[in-house]
Amino acid sequence: MWKARANTGYKTTGAMVRLVIKRGDDEQFLYETSTSEKLDDTISNICTIFNGRLKVLRLVSEFSELAQHGIALPPEMVGLTEDQVTDLKLQDSQADIAVPSGGFQMHADPLGRRNGRAPKDNMVQVLTKARDEAAAIVAKDQARAGVPLTERVVAEALSILRGATMIVYPMGLPPYDPVRMELENREDLSGTQASLQVMDPGLAQLWFSGKEMLRGKTLADYIGKNEKTKLVVKLQKKGQGAPGREPLMTEEEQKKLMAAEFRRQEELKRLERDLDDTHLSSPWADSGVLKRQFHGLNNVSWGPR
Repeated sequence: MWKARANTGYKTTGAMVRLVIKRGDDEQFLYETSTSEKLDDTISNICTIFNGRLKVLRLVSEFSELAQHGIALPPEMVGLTEDQVTDLKLQDSQADIAVPSGGFQMHADPLGRRNGRAPKDNMVQVLTKARDEAAAIVAKDQARAGVPLTERVVAEALSILRGATMIVYPMGLPPYDPVRMELENREDLSGTQASLQVMDPGLAQLWFSGKEMLRGKTLADYIGKNEKTKLVVKLQKKGQGAPGREPLMTEEEQKKLMAAEFRRQEELKRLERDLDDTHLSSPWADSGVLKRQFHGLNNVSWGPR
């Protein structure tokens, strides 16, 4: 269950410590804090943002399905053919209630998860616009652009998605629809790959420079009191061991270094060509060849009789 909380922490004074949060080698988001913040709070805040970001991304995926194929089928009808539904005398009681605003157009779901009553094009645009806006808010590019992610920002992304569903489905989505379940924090991720991604704040660890940042301490115990520090930390589950250390250079820095080395080698080759004087021993470079030819001495060889 995800819920944005009240501010738990510190008072800002302008300069902030910036933590680049990674999960494994994958950069996730940028988190701002203070060196005086307790690591217990830091870990809890980061996990809340991390899990909220996952929720937004799951909703972004489901929004695409909702826009293309309409509302979810009742669990007992998922994956069944029309003949099977008829034989079992099953009915979709929500089909005529949760109707998209302005009517629907048929677009069958090949996976058999949704009822195929897709919203019309103008309502599809509402859903896709909200989906794209929410995805952009939590995108990894934000960290690279220096934009931090907060619980409030995650809540704003969720609010955009919630508002779009209310516009397109004014009567509401079925209670079992994944979109509604996510927005109401009733999602059931058990047995799914998504469940393995969620971080339990009580079991989460932060690692910096190959060392675990222990609870009960503050950031200042590890990096001093410089509030303008920026560092890469890795979020890890307890029991998974130490994550891989950060490379000395980023991939982008490695590419730049290789390109610079290539240019240097090419320049050395050019200079070597410019300084090459082996051509001076070639016949065409002999300044006396014309004189010897005139006197008939060009092919004379000297040696003992």
